[in-house]
Amino acid sequence: MALIVHKYGGTSMGSTERIRNVAKRVAKWARAGHQMVVVPSAMSGETNRLLGLAKELSPASSSPELNRELDMIAATGEQVSVGLLAIALQAEGLEAVSYTGWQVPVQTDSSHTKARIESIDDARVRADLAAGKVVVIAGFQGVDEEQNITTLGRGGSDTSAVAIAAAMKADECLIYTDVDGVYTTDPRIVPEARRLHTISFEEMLEMASLGSKILQIRSVEFAGKYRVPLRVLSSFTPWDIDINEEAKSGTLISFEEDEKMEQAVVSGIAFNRDEAKVTLLGVPDKPGIAFQILGPVAEANIDIDVIIQNVSQDGKTDFSFTVHRNDYARTMELLESTVGPATQAAKVLGDPKICKVSIVGIGMRSHVGVASKMFRALSEEGINIQMISTSEIKTSVVIDEKYMELAVRALHKAFDLDQEISA
Repeated sequence: MALIVHKYGGTSMGSTERIRNVAKRVAKWARAGHQMVVVPSAMSGETNRLLGLAKELSPASSSPELNRELDMIAATGEQVSVGLLAIALQAEGLEAVSYTGWQVPVQTDSSHTKARIESIDDARVRADLAAGKVVVIAGFQGVDEEQNITTLGRGGSDTSAVAIAAAMKADECLIYTDVDGVYTTDPRIVPEARRLHTISFEEMLEMASLGSKILQIRSVEFAGKYRVPLRVLSSFTPWDIDINEEAKSGTLISFEEDEKMEQAVVSGIAFNRDEAKVTLLGVPDKPGIAFQILGPVAEANIDIDVIIQNVSQDGKTDFSFTVHRNDYARTMELLESTVGPATQAAKVLGDPKICKVSIVGIGMRSHVGVASKMFRALSEEGINIQMISTSEIKTSVVIDEKYMELAVRALHKAFDLDQEISA
């Protein structure tokens, strides 16, 4: 008998019929002898509907008081889901009980709308499991030390499920979603993209941070830190699929030393079109210039990604970096009004029509020539590289946005990602 955590997304919970199918799937696992904890999201579209109502009433764009009430409202979406799923499980003949995040409790900090989990008291849940019950816990939410309800931000139910699995030392956490696993890249761009049977936490973390939308990045961080085996699989397979087949389906996110890990140099191609580049031309090349430029940007709460400083010529240098496209206008205004004049920059340039394409793979650690192979593939397609960023297991390039799909297809082919790895 194993302790298993199931997480179901909003699409899986989108109607009473789908909730009934979730209950049948969970019941199958419970009847196979497993202790079951289930973490469902709100029904698809419900959180947006609730926050839309608040937006109609709210005169303020943001304030601590408003954010507290937004959490109070948004948390009710999951509260409805857990109650409905518990009722559906009871209709299947199982003993089931639902809890909100604060009833467990899931303890968080006080950062409303983007709280972080600090601890989970699992005593109540363990007692119910020992009594033979299926426990359904609301994802996406918790409670701070002042007993205020908090939410974890978009995708927070993934993080809730993994955190609960970590706290309870679950044998595996299964994330049921609307895709059947993690692919070498987006199949909508590369039809030959292949589903990975396994991927390491490090690779998944890089792919999540570089634009892959399969899992929320914090959930992957949590799973890696606490060594929770994580499996991504489809909730749209028939609920009565053989449990042994289901238990091996999807993509297992596991540990690098796992001997079963697919031994590919490059595991996947990630991309992000939500990027913009800014450049300060002719700034003095002197100690502290990077801080003079990036300090005010950081103070404005703008995240910076790729950074390049050119070689000095006549005591001057050019300094470029990328930001999220949503922050582009604000960044340009800051550079033109404050940072540029303060650093005596000759000119401020901006380009909001760029993207970032990355190759990711733990095999890059032990293979030479991977980056040059990437650059050759892009060169053969006539794609100019504007910026380059590397780490141990990834190489990212910034290119013109119009070449993004061409670059992804070329790299997918160059690294033979459509080919199955031989055992």
